[in-house]
Amino acid sequence: MPTKSLRPLRLSLAATALSGSALLGGCTLGPDFHQPRVQSPSAFIADAPARTMALTTDSAINPDWWNSFNDPELTKLETMAVSQNLDVQIAAQRLAEARAQATIAGAPLYPSLSAAGSFTREKPSKVGIFSAFGSGGSNTSTSTNAGATASGGAQSAGGGGISGSLIQPFNLFQYGFSAVFGLDLWGKNRRTLEAALATEQSYRDAERAALLNVEASLAQDYIQMRGIETVLHITRQNLKTAAQLVNLTNERQQAGLATSLDVANARSQQAAIAAQVPSLIAQRDNQIGQIGLLLGVTPQSLPAELVDYTPVPLTPATVPIGLPADLLRRRPDIRQAEAQLHAATAQVGVAVASFFPDISLSGSVSLQALQLSNLNSLNAVTYAIGPALSLPIFQGGELSGQLTLRKAQQKEAAINYAKTVLQAFYQADIALVSYNQEHARLEQLKIDAQQSQIAFGLAQDQYRQGLADYLQVLSAEQNLLNAQQSEAQSIETVSTDLVQLYQSLGGGWEAQYPTKEAGK
Repeated sequence: MPTKSLRPLRLSLAATALSGSALLGGCTLGPDFHQPRVQSPSAFIADAPARTMALTTDSAINPDWWNSFNDPELTKLETMAVSQNLDVQIAAQRLAEARAQATIAGAPLYPSLSAAGSFTREKPSKVGIFSAFGSGGSNTSTSTNAGATASGGAQSAGGGGISGSLIQPFNLFQYGFSAVFGLDLWGKNRRTLEAALATEQSYRDAERAALLNVEASLAQDYIQMRGIETVLHITRQNLKTAAQLVNLTNERQQAGLATSLDVANARSQQAAIAAQVPSLIAQRDNQIGQIGLLLGVTPQSLPAELVDYTPVPLTPATVPIGLPADLLRRRPDIRQAEAQLHAATAQVGVAVASFFPDISLSGSVSLQALQLSNLNSLNAVTYAIGPALSLPIFQGGELSGQLTLRKAQQKEAAINYAKTVLQAFYQADIALVSYNQEHARLEQLKIDAQQSQIAFGLAQDQYRQGLADYLQVLSAEQNLLNAQQSEAQSIETVSTDLVQLYQSLGGGWEAQYPTKEAGK
């Protein structure tokens, strides 16, 4: 049966196959991404007439699925976990980082515009670059006006020097605007943005996966704590019964109806039961500590009601599971793997476009004058405009190596997607089987506990009447304790299995968060 349900997935990833030099989408190089097609099982393993609990494919899972346990304390803790859990907060910050990276990646698609202004005072060198424009003459120069501008008249410098007027310090005022726009002819910038947006989506799904994991872990820890409390309660009740049997055996010994061996056995049984209590308390406190970790607080900060005895939350009569195909949109890990495949596919396009020239247009307009008062004149206007082209000719194999790398990463992402989908179907099947079979086991354990209670009562009555020895009472008492503890542990397991089932089905997150399609 498992082989049939978990048959190999036939993924059609032709849409994401590499077509390195293909020109798609109007001058956008590289492969376009399409959601992989998956042939999912028609039904889950446990979705059969032999199941012992009610399953339905008609209704969606409640986003607050823990409410199905009807436990107010659990509901309160789950509400706290959403805002207080540290792993969820870390995932949220990583999403914020990815969102910022997407903003950065989209910037090259727009022109960049900047403004600048400056003031400089400069004295040219007598034998510097301006000397090429000078004229021969004497080796001395006379300056009649230290503040003269470059256009003033003066004597020229000899010996390869320049005109004295050209070496006087001068002021230069200028301000203006410049703009640069890259022509994304091959879609390199668009593919970069596409990859960044897909990466952002993967982190959004990672945040949802972290939240679902915290919700499930908290519910399981809480249920396990309540299960331990139930076993502790049963043990303490049996300890009281054991103490009563010790008193009864002492009375019968004093009346000559019981032996010292009976008394010793009764006291031994009492001590053995009492020895279980400290261990159970330690287990309960450990679970409380785990709950504190999930809530980001110390155990001392948790509500005092947690240590009070409360039965294990009961499971609902009907559990909605949907269809196997629903996992593709429900489970955040599948959606995350899909987004990672999308990003890897877009990166192939970036690598392909890198083989083609980068073309950009740049321009500037500014006002420039030697005197501040002249900046308002039209004669102060200066401008520049023109294209720039950069063509890779020889890169030592860098570009081809980058393309090979991106293709390998895309193939890896496709394999990871297939693996994630397969794991999702497997985990959902196993969770359903475990939940179903534990239900069947619990029904038998309930009968065992009921009959053990009857047997223990009969053994006590017969012992008082002298129709049975104390070993029969001792055996019946031990059987009752074991049966009651097993029943309590099975109730706990059924509830934790249901939590695991909700988690394997993806919870109800698709009703809390808009899908990518809905956001378009």
